[in-house]
Amino acid sequence: MSNIVVKAQNLTLSYKKNEPIIKNTKFDVNTKDFIFITGRSGSGKSTLLKSMYGVLPPKEGFLSVCGVELNNISTKNKIFLRKHIGVIFQDYKLIDNWTIEKNVMLPLLIAGFSKDVCIAQAHKLLKHVKLLHKADKIPLELSGGEQQRAAVARALAHNPVLILADEPTGNLDEYSSSVIWDLLKGANAQLGTSVIAVTHKIPSLLRVNYRHLIIDKGEIDEVS
Repeated sequence: MSNIVVKAQNLTLSYKKNEPIIKNTKFDVNTKDFIFITGRSGSGKSTLLKSMYGVLPPKEGFLSVCGVELNNISTKNKIFLRKHIGVIFQDYKLIDNWTIEKNVMLPLLIAGFSKDVCIAQAHKLLKHVKLLHKADKIPLELSGGEQQRAAVARALAHNPVLILADEPTGNLDEYSSSVIWDLLKGANAQLGTSVIAVTHKIPSLLRVNYRHLIIDKGEIDEVS
């Protein structure tokens, strides 16, 4: 895998044929980059992330993530891609009838790790997000902030090459927000994980070297 984790060239994304959301844009994401993406509501921030984890194929142009071309992606390549990325959703997307421990184990189970390895890694991460004492609870027994911290632990469980975070702290209290940004900063600094985070506000106290992309009228520009 090269140092370029995401490559977009002349990329156009849309849900409807003649209504592009992202238009003819070009950018690269490199290994160890920490990138914030901002823009007005409806500007295409979440749409861009969806394209990166294989839900929305490019309408025009070229997009590759972790060496996988996303134009007409095959099922086999989609499985490969999702073994190398972690996704953090604003609405958590935890499995309601699974324990928090099993939710965090999910990427490892998919990757075929042994049960002992899955449990050990889940407990390590739950300890990091201050939720080890709630490992046997189901999501609805946790607060919103706790559920999002569990979702971050799940996204990090398999040591992904790339983390895609869609408003990861949008509805959270200050404590949970701080825990999540610190986890993402740690993964970036210690594991070399590339991080792309959509946010309405870049955290002012997060001491990390980052790049800032702004989406405006379908175009993506980098703030220097």
